[in-house]
Amino acid sequence: MSEKFDVIVIGSGPAGYVAAIRAAQLGLKTACVEKWQNAEGQGVNGGTCLNVGCIPSKALLDSSYKYHEAKDDLGIHGISTKDVKIDVPSMIARKAGIVKQLTGGIAGLFKANGVTSFYGTGKLLANRVVEVTGHDGKVQSLSADNVILASGSIPVNIPVAPVDNDVILDSTGALEIEAVPERLGVIGAGVIGLELGSVWNRLGSKVVLLEAMPNFLAMMDQQIAKEANKILTKQGLDIRLNCRVTGSEVSGKGKKKTVTVNFTDADGKEQKEVFDKLIVCVGRRPFTQNLLAPDSGVNLDERGFIYVNDLCSTSAPGVWAIGDVVRGPMLAHKGSEEGVVVAERIAGQKAIVNYDIIPNVIYTHPEVASVGKTEEQLKADGEPYNVGVFPFAASGRAMAANETAGMVKILAHADTDRVLGAHIVGPSAADLVQQVAIAMEFGSSAEDIGMTIFGHPTLSEAVKEAALAVNGHAIHIANRKKRK
Repeated sequence: MSEKFDVIVIGSGPAGYVAAIRAAQLGLKTACVEKWQNAEGQGVNGGTCLNVGCIPSKALLDSSYKYHEAKDDLGIHGISTKDVKIDVPSMIARKAGIVKQLTGGIAGLFKANGVTSFYGTGKLLANRVVEVTGHDGKVQSLSADNVILASGSIPVNIPVAPVDNDVILDSTGALEIEAVPERLGVIGAGVIGLELGSVWNRLGSKVVLLEAMPNFLAMMDQQIAKEANKILTKQGLDIRLNCRVTGSEVSGKGKKKTVTVNFTDADGKEQKEVFDKLIVCVGRRPFTQNLLAPDSGVNLDERGFIYVNDLCSTSAPGVWAIGDVVRGPMLAHKGSEEGVVVAERIAGQKAIVNYDIIPNVIYTHPEVASVGKTEEQLKADGEPYNVGVFPFAASGRAMAANETAGMVKILAHADTDRVLGAHIVGPSAADLVQQVAIAMEFGSSAEDIGMTIFGHPTLSEAVKEAALAVNGHAIHIANRKKRK
């Protein structure tokens, strides 16, 4: 007879582990199945985000920026530094230590909240039975009144650049590079490509990013995207748009291996570049391999995502799906919020996710962050709007920190003044955009933000000034014309 639970969660990434903990907090007997193993072959929680995604990449971004700042930027403050060096293996080891601490922390949270862990591969059978195949090959069956699928996503591979994680790397392999490559190629200039490219550019690599799309960061507000492109190009990133990779070939032996990449440029001309390492960052896809038995009752949509309704309920009664494996942006915080909502729904509460207010961040330096609608979306929808922009070059706090690149942009409805979106490229953009997200959650107008007293001098004053500029009331810049 299978062991019975109230809730079984398959996957312990940001969506799954949060769902499991919240379900247990609500008094539900909860289990969580996780297939991830660490380098020692031990089962670990945290999924892609903690093991090979959000957390380790930010560790490398912070380490590499501190090196760059010490080497190139402290002189303007009157601080002399000589012979600054980077120990890449130590940087990688620090990253690994952070990962170990955080993944171990989830195990501690599970224990404290009474979540039962199973390490192995989970497969959903009919009638909410979960078959768990342990890392030792042993199989056991669990059953539950509710099953939450949170199996996450994996990198997309492309035939023209087959990943070997030696010379041609995916986003996981790119976190383990032990020496600074002289020339680094990146296929894809999206979030992951820009972040990983920034790490190695700061450490001395000549980085070339080949992006198939004609527009840079097409999903972002294009005024902000163009400003970000200008800033990142000035930093040394060679961003080539409208380039399609047609093939690659690895040559050489040992440490002298290189990869030749063939591609067509924006003019349709055939080009080639030789790199010491090549990172493939062309997106991610939902991970559903061996997750669902044919009679599980769960359906996939035309793109391979698990089909769910607005409340994350699948086509099978009592089966839910959350995170990267369902529609919507592949963001850890989106998955976590879905996990909380589903757990509370199972417990009989009426929680919902506000999908209109999900912040998005690119952790370059400066950061790029957004929430709500872009100006392009508002134009396409025919929605009347006003826009306010404030440059960090006019911020006293930004000047003091030598961080004057970028701007804050706020969009508000022309009739109601309700804030519809905020888009920032600049210092601490991730934290500043969250201020606007909170305001939007409460239905704030641009005037509400403009009337709020902000501390001086702070970077957040740029948010206030942009909100004032929406209605032509900005104090520290010449007022812009309204757009409708």
